[in-house]
Amino acid sequence: MRKKILQIIPTLDRCGAEKQMVLLATHLPKDEFDVEVIVLTRSGAFAEELTEANIPTTLIGKRLKFDPFAFNRLKHEIKTFQPDLVHTWLFAANAYGRKAAIDCGVPHIVAGERCVDLWKRWYHFYIDRWLARKTDRIATNSEGVKDFYVQHGLPAEKFVVIPNAVLPPETIMTSSVSVSAMEFLKEIGVTNFEPDGDYVPILHSEYDSERKTFLPVVPELRFRKTPFIIGIVARLWQQKRIKDLLWVFETLKFINLNFHAIIIGDGPERDLLLRLRDQWELSDRVHFLGQRNDVPRFMANVDLLLNASAYEGQSNSILEAMAMGIPVIATDIPGNRDLVLDGVTGLLVPDSGADFRCRRRTFVEKTLLLLEDSELRKTMGIAAKTRIAEHFSLEQMIRQYIELYQTL
Repeated sequence: MRKKILQIIPTLDRCGAEKQMVLLATHLPKDEFDVEVIVLTRSGAFAEELTEANIPTTLIGKRLKFDPFAFNRLKHEIKTFQPDLVHTWLFAANAYGRKAAIDCGVPHIVAGERCVDLWKRWYHFYIDRWLARKTDRIATNSEGVKDFYVQHGLPAEKFVVIPNAVLPPETIMTSSVSVSAMEFLKEIGVTNFEPDGDYVPILHSEYDSERKTFLPVVPELRFRKTPFIIGIVARLWQQKRIKDLLWVFETLKFINLNFHAIIIGDGPERDLLLRLRDQWELSDRVHFLGQRNDVPRFMANVDLLLNASAYEGQSNSILEAMAMGIPVIATDIPGNRDLVLDGVTGLLVPDSGADFRCRRRTFVEKTLLLLEDSELRKTMGIAAKTRIAEHFSLEQMIRQYIELYQTL
C-alpha cells in the first residue's frame, strides 16, 4: 500500500528550497508514495513542473503572518488528504504546517531547515524549539545548518543531513544551449567585443584616493578578443552581497579587463543595484537578466561563477554551475565549503565579516587568478563536475529521503 506524503512549502518561487522540494516530490517512486503539495502563500515558476508530473497542488492563499483563516483551510486540506507523513519546508510552513499537522493527528512530521537563518529573532527560535518536541526529524542540507540550529537549542538527535541534489548535466544541458560565446553576447545586447587597450598591471602599493583603498596586485592578462563571461545566479537581496560584486566589476573595468558579467535573478534590491551599476558606469559590462527559466542556456559560456553570500544553506546555483564544469569563487561560509573544495573545484574567499574592503579585494585577486590561467579553470571545472556527480546526485538524495520516510 502506498504511503501518503504531504509536502508543505510557503511558495513555488524559483528559489533553492522550492527547487529541492520539487525535485523530491517529482522523483519519489510513484509505486511507493502518493505525493501531494500544499503551497501557503503564492504559486510560482515551479508549479508547471508539479503539474507535468501529475502532483496535485493546493494553494492556501495565506495573506498575513498570522492568518487564522489560512490555518483553518490548511487543516481542512490535511484532514481531506489524511497523510501518513507531513514534510514542511522553511519557517512559515514549519510553523503553520507542523502545528496544523499536530492538530490533525498526522502520525509523522518532518521539518525542513534549509539555511543558516541569521534573520531569525528569539521568538522564531522559540517557535522552532516548541514545535521540535512534536517533530520526528528535522531534515537539513548541510552540517553547518544543523550546527546553527543546535546552537539555538534544537535537539541534535532529531537532525538528519541530506545534501541538496542537482539534475545530471545531460538533463540540464539541451541542444538549444549550444551557442558560441559571441552569439550569446549578441543575444544580451553586446556588440563591441574589442577591448579598449592593452592590459596595465597595477602595483599593490598604488592607492586610489577616489575609492579610498589599495588596488590589488594584477597580473598582465593575455590579449583575448572574446570577453570573459562571469556569472552570478542569485536572489537580489542583502544576503547575496551583489553590491560587493558590483565593486569587483568596477575594479575589473578600471584595470581594463575584457569581460562581461551576467546577473540572473530578481529580488527587492534590484532597483538599488541597477542605480549603483549606472552610477559606477558599469551598464556596458554588467547585465541584469532578471528571472529566467533557461539558466543553463545562459551559463553554458560562463568562464566562472561568483557567489558572495553572507550565509547559505547549500547553494543551488553553485551546485548547478559545478555540475556543468564551471569553477566557482565563493565566500568561505557553511554550505559553500561543503561544495567548493578550495584550490580543487574552485576558490574560497574569507568572509571577513564587516571588513568588506578585504573581502572585495580578495574577490578581485582570485577572479584575476582564475581568468589568467585557462588550464587551472579547466582542471577545476573537471574536478567540480566529478565532485557533484559523486556526492550530490539526484539519485543519492532521493534514496536518502526514501530511507528517512520508510524509517519513520
